[in-house]
Parts: sequence; structure tokens; C-alpha cells
Amino acid sequence: MTHDHDLVLRPTAAQTSAALNPPPGRNGGDLVVETLAGLGATTVFGLPGQHALGMFDALRRSDLRYIGLRVENNAGFAADAYGRITGEAAPLLLSTGPGALTSLAALQEAAAASAPVLAISSQIPTAGLGGGRHGYLHELPDQSASFRGVVKSVHTARAQSQIPSAIAEAWKSALTAPHGPVWVEIPQDVLLAETAIPVVTGGDAFPEELPPRPELTAVAADLLSRAERPAIIAGGGVVRADASGKLKQLAEKLQAPVVTTFGGKGAFPWQHPLSLQSWLEDRHTTDFLEDADVLLVVGSGLGELSSNYHTFKPRGRVIQIEADLGKLESNHPALGIHADARLALQALLETVDTVEPRQDGTVHERVRDLLSRVRTRIDSQELTLEQGVLASVRKALPAASPSFWDMTILSYWAWSAFDAKSPNTMHSAQGAGGLGYAFPAALGAAAADPTRPVLAVSGDGGALYSIAELATARQYDLNVTWLIVDDGGYGILREYMTDAFGEATATDLTRPDYAALAESFGVPGVRTTPETLSDDLTKALMSPGPAVVVLPAVLRMFAPTHLG
Repeated sequence: MTHDHDLVLRPTAAQTSAALNPPPGRNGGDLVVETLAGLGATTVFGLPGQHALGMFDALRRSDLRYIGLRVENNAGFAADAYGRITGEAAPLLLSTGPGALTSLAALQEAAAASAPVLAISSQIPTAGLGGGRHGYLHELPDQSASFRGVVKSVHTARAQSQIPSAIAEAWKSALTAPHGPVWVEIPQDVLLAETAIPVVTGGDAFPEELPPRPELTAVAADLLSRAERPAIIAGGGVVRADASGKLKQLAEKLQAPVVTTFGGKGAFPWQHPLSLQSWLEDRHTTDFLEDADVLLVVGSGLGELSSNYHTFKPRGRVIQIEADLGKLESNHPALGIHADARLALQALLETVDTVEPRQDGTVHERVRDLLSRVRTRIDSQELTLEQGVLASVRKALPAASPSFWDMTILSYWAWSAFDAKSPNTMHSAQGAGGLGYAFPAALGAAAADPTRPVLAVSGDGGALYSIAELATARQYDLNVTWLIVDDGGYGILREYMTDAFGEATATDLTRPDYAALAESFGVPGVRTTPETLSDDLTKALMSPGPAVVVLPAVLRMFAPTHLG
């Protein structure tokens, strides 16, 4: 009797010949790039450094496309976006010590947003590890410890024969739900030494599936089938799992209104009769969700933003589907289902039985009434400039184009009020909340899909974090338009401090003429106004290559409501 695990793939004659006669001049770095190519990677991001030169030299002998950014953190943001757009693990090549550590904030965002990033870093020579020699350049007492609390998994290779398996295991980890960043570390001498190991040709590393437990979906289906006022909160897990279509089917079957979290933008059609849109920082929405007798939460941990700053107190039964085990029931008691959103929604679709057809008109009327009350509240605050600017951005941006938003006032508006048009098109740094995300992330998205123009939105404060990447945009001629809203400083922090203390400190900034600075990089730059923004953005987005559009404007945030 033959078991599946007894089957071994036998090498072909060509593979045997190649294995017995490896080409000369290869090093440990070649094993890295050969493994990545074998796993299906086509593009890598990064920044060279002394200890990592073996990997970068090997790129010269490979077919991998290299996109080099100017700061490691920005390279991490670009890889993050590439992973979100393609659903593939995005390789990020880094050097030891300062180079590696500079990527940490980007890897934190990737972890918070479940973006599959495969970071591969060099390490000091093996002679300096395990209590050996000290005093190497870039040396850390325990480099991998700096990443262990940030990334999903850590993998080390201390010999060349370990490299292919370490990278394959990391690849598998990055793409197993929940997706996330992973870390591989290889010493300098291992990367530089000539290798006699055959060219890496195999590369399958299939991610593990995370199906729901059937007894849990049976209970969930029963609760939803009998619910009189079901509602759904759709988070980023729906987008990462490519489960938007199944979410729509289930919502329609249950006649359950759906609100999308800020990380789940686009997971449900904005104009659908069951769409509550994304007004999470609004007490009317919070009340609506609290009134649900069964609330299905898919792909969200109900964290600070998704719970209206922890003021959300559900009164009905909560069913939570979450791939990240640590987030399951971490904020609210629930019927917790540890599963990939796509597989869990499919299971519910197959088992939910709507006992009695619900009165569609009544449900749709409740949705329309809620959105009307939200609009009335926003309109009463005299924020026509802000609403007009956001509408101009939406008008200019093609429906299929992705957008990337930094932590700035216009982005805070967009979380609640922007129609993403389709899944996996609107991305922001709201996972970890660091500055400088939008522009380098947009570059990564443009590298992933050069057929669609990409929009980045930053404030002038966040723009200074990633201004060096104008050189990257020009070097690779990436189709990214960068909208910089120049309000003279850290606008949202200015509002927070003024509200809390009566005046702001350390929020005003001296900044450059961004349009002129863009021109100095060879990137077209234009100053616009709220009235001409739509036309200027449209022109920039339709022109090939990078562009910068600067909007001098002081925008105000709408007043959120947390309390009943």
C-alpha cells in the first residue's frame, strides 16, 4: 500500500544534469534569489548594505526585478503595498543593524494590516554569533529579538544548505491566514561564500488553510437564521481573504445591513441598499449596531477605531470570525470562530437558512434613515471645504485605481466618507498609525500593476518622511500621483492639542516648496486650489510617470460622537 507521503518527486534528466554541474561563481546570495524565483517571486524591494552585498550581487545573475528605495522603512512600505495588491509575499532585502532596524515601523504596519512581506536581512559573520567575536560593524546583541515582537515569524539560516528551506518556510508563514510580515536572517559570510549547492529549482510552499470548525458554523448559522435584526461588521480580513463576493451574498441572503471598518474599505458596495458605509466614529452607527440582536463580525478584532473608541457595547449575540487567534474575543465576548474569512463565509452560505423572508423595504428604510441622520449631523458642522476636496479626489481617481493614504486629516475623512468603489483599492496606515506610508506604498502598488495610475495622499508633515522617494519614482518611472495637502504642520495633532490644552505645541513646521522640490527631482509639480483640484488631479493621474499636486489648505476634522 502506498501512502501519499511516501511519494517523492523524481528529478528529470535535465534537473539531474543541472544539479551535477552547477554554474561557477555562485554564492549564498544566489541561493536566496533562486529560492525566491522558485517560489514565484518576480519583484524584490530593498536597500543594499555591506553585509547584504552577497544577495544584491546575486540579483545581477537572476531575472528578479529590483526596486530600490532610498530608506529601508519606505522599502518596507512599498513591499507592504505590493503584497496587498498582488496577494503574494513581497520580498524585502535588508542589511544588518541600522538598515534592518529602520524597517521596523513598516513591518509593524504590515503586521497590523496583515500584509505579506518577506523580509530577508543579513547578519554579522557567524564568528560573531553565539558569544564569539565582538565589535563588528552593525552588530546587535540579538538582532532577531528586535523583530520577534513585530513580525509573524522569525527564521534563521546559519549554513547555506538551510537557506532554501528557511525562505520557503517563511514564505508559507507569510501567506497562511492571517497574512503578515516574516523575518529571515542570514550571516554575511554565508551569503558571500561560494557555493557548490545545486541551483534551486523546486519551490512549492503552499500556505496552510484555516477552515472554520463545523460545530461553530452550525451554531452561527442557526443564530443568524433566527435573527430579527442581524447586522454585519466587515473588516480588513474580508479584503485580505478576497471574500467580498461571499460577504455580499450572505448579507443579501440574511438581509443584514453591513458596515465596513476603516481597514475593510471596499469590502461591501458603498451604494448597496444594505450598506451602512463606514461611519464608525458616529454614535448613530454605534447605536444601530448595538441594537442588532445578532451581530456578525468578519475579519476585525473590533479594536479602538472599529469600536468607536471602545464605546461600542453590543446588546445582542456577537459572532466573530477572525484568522488572528489573538484577536478572537479580545475585546468583546462572542461565539469566536478562528478561520479564514473566505472559508467561514462560504460555510455560512451553505448552512444559513432564512426561515422567513424579511421585509426588505423595512431593512432598507432603516439603512436610509441612519445614513440620513449621519449626513444631517455632518452637514450641520459647515465642513463644505473638506467634503468638496474629498469629492474632487473621488471624481479624479479612476474607479479601479488604488489609493494610499497617510495619517492626515483628509485621510481621516476618507476612512468614513470615501467610496473605495471596489475591494483592495483603498489602503491607509491606520493599522499601526505611522507617518510616511502613502507615497512609498503607492510606489509598491505601481510596481505591482503598472497599468493603473495610483494615488498617494499625504499631509505636509507626513510627506517629509518620504520625500527622498521622489528619486525612486523618477528612476523607475512609476505611475504615482502624490497629493500633498499643505496645512503648515501636523494638522491632526494641532487639532487634538488645541482641543485638549487650548493651544498646540510642536505642530507647526517649516517646509519646502513641494512643487519646486518635485521639479528638482524631474517630477512634474503643480500647486492647486480646492476649485481646480479635480482637474489638476485628473491631468496628473492620466499622464504617465510620477507627479506631485500640492494643495495649500487647512482642513478641519468633523466632530466624532462617542457618547450616547
